[in-house]
Amino acid sequence: MLPAGPYGLLVELADGEGAEAFHAELLRRRERGALPGVREIVPGARTVLLDGIEDGDGRMSAGRDRLSGGRSAARDRPAAHDRPAARDRSAARDRLARDLLSWAVPPLRREERDAVEIPVVYDGPDLAEVAALWGVGADEVPGLHSRTAFRVAFCGFAPGFGYLTGLPERLHVPRRATPRTRVPAGALALAGPYTGVYPRPSPGGWQLIGRLADPAPALWDPAREPAALLAPGTRVRFVPVPAQAPAPVAAHTPAPAQAPASAPAPAPVAAPAAVPAQTTAPVTKFRTENGR
Repeated sequence: MLPAGPYGLLVELADGEGAEAFHAELLRRRERGALPGVREIVPGARTVLLDGIEDGDGRMSAGRDRLSGGRSAARDRPAAHDRPAARDRSAARDRLARDLLSWAVPPLRREERDAVEIPVVYDGPDLAEVAALWGVGADEVPGLHSRTAFRVAFCGFAPGFGYLTGLPERLHVPRRATPRTRVPAGALALAGPYTGVYPRPSPGGWQLIGRLADPAPALWDPAREPAALLAPGTRVRFVPVPAQAPAPVAAHTPAPAQAPASAPAPAPVAAPAAVPAQTTAPVTKFRTENGR
């Protein structure tokens, strides 16, 4: 455990699975009111940051320092390690660190209870390559991927981009040797142990296996709380849906303009004998499913 700034504590875990389990336990205890002195819990790939640790009287020591008079007053104050606020802050941080070390953290559970369901069309440009890496047919990829219980481990790269874990190790795939200069918004992608959905167009080197079905949910909305749909700790389930069907032929098509009755009808033009008459393919009716 490492101090992080004036009122933060950075907890380093052995691996990503341990970081997820520790983060989940922090969220459970905070829901029960067991972490009243922690304002923010921010997970990373193998770390969890606890920020906003309050000092002994329940107030933020940094806020107390800001009320003491700014730069001019700072020259008249004792050194940081002698100030009562600093001592309170480090004492609160040390108490929290001791408490965390005594925790028994249960293994991470990946149940699909309260999972966010996201409809996906599995037609990405790297689908065949991923299927080859998995040793299956391209038509088997949607089932294998969508049956996985995913969880957002942490966020990064771009606002709204969640790093989802849950794929078994045998389904981990490498990044592309040559990244794309532009990946469309809503692209469903794989890289290493992670699954992700691009919230906006951007460069990227992940393997693209699909896209969000229309209408796609907003992955990032500053007016929403939380702004990220895929916030850390969120359970996610991808639901395969067929590609959107072409627009059906209109039931009523305006008839072509008719020649006046007094005008002679144009003589029909015969097709050359060597050219076979063209046939019109029958129109097939499609049904659009949006997966909702």
